[in-house]
Amino acid sequence: MVPNLGRIAVLENSMEPGVEQMRKELEGAASALKVRLQKFEVRALEDLKIAFQTANKNRAEAVVAVTSFVLISQRTQIAELAQQNRLPAIYPWPEFVQAGGLMSYGANSEDLFRRAAIYVDKILKGGKPADLPVEQPTKFEFLVNLKAAKQINLTIPQKVLTRADRVIK
Repeated sequence: MVPNLGRIAVLENSMEPGVEQMRKELEGAASALKVRLQKFEVRALEDLKIAFQTANKNRAEAVVAVTSFVLISQRTQIAELAQQNRLPAIYPWPEFVQAGGLMSYGANSEDLFRRAAIYVDKILKGGKPADLPVEQPTKFEFLVNLKAAKQINLTIPQKVLTRADRVIK
């Protein structure tokens, strides 16, 4: 979607579980694609503003938000800052796209909650949590927000739109 992409700003909160593994995955992908990552620690709204200002100064061409409860709580502000700075952004959860973000790719939240309810049911019926198997997500979804694309003057190729599970017009 962004030809010749060279620099990506990465918003993360290293204090949250799993961030280190996600960072390693991003670094591997960035290396393979010959893209430089600019990491920004975000724990509060003020950190977001500084991150976007610095990313802009460092000529970031896109934004990636790593899974984080801090970031999900600031999703509207992140989407607005990405639009103000005309940066295409991808997020881990559809709630970011519903709040005005450009696109998301990640595990299907509804399926995760449904699976969690099954685990709660098993535990309430006497099952021991330690005996229950650990499951990985099996359903993923890709969302695209055409309104957000228009606001940053980005044309989404048709082949990308056909791959999307949902498109917000």
